[in-house]
Amino acid sequence: MAKGYWIGHVDVEDAEIYDQYRAANAAPFREFGARFLVRGGQQQVQEGSARGRTVVIEFDSYEQAIACYRSDAYQAAKAIRDSVSTGDMVIVEGYDG
Repeated sequence: MAKGYWIGHVDVEDAEIYDQYRAANAAPFREFGARFLVRGGQQQVQEGSARGRTVVIEFDSYEQAIACYRSDAYQAAKAIRDSVSTGDMVIVEGYDG
C-alpha cells in the first residue's frame, strides 16, 4: 500500500497564534500516525516561487492522509491556522513501485 503525504507551503502572519494551531493539530496527527519529514527549515527556491514555510507530512497510506485532513479534530485546528496564514496544500499518494 502506498503511503500518503501532505505537502504544504505556508506564509505565517502571526507566529504566536500559529503555535496554537500546532498544539491543536498534535492530537489528530498522533491519531492518524502522521510523521513530519519536513517542518519549516531552510529552503532555496530554484524554480518558480514558494511561500516562506514548507511542510511535508507522511502517513502510512493515502487514505489515512485524507481521513486525517477530513477529521473534525484537524478541521478545528485548521480553523486556527486559517486565521493567521495563507497557504497551498496537496495530499498526494506516494510512489509504490
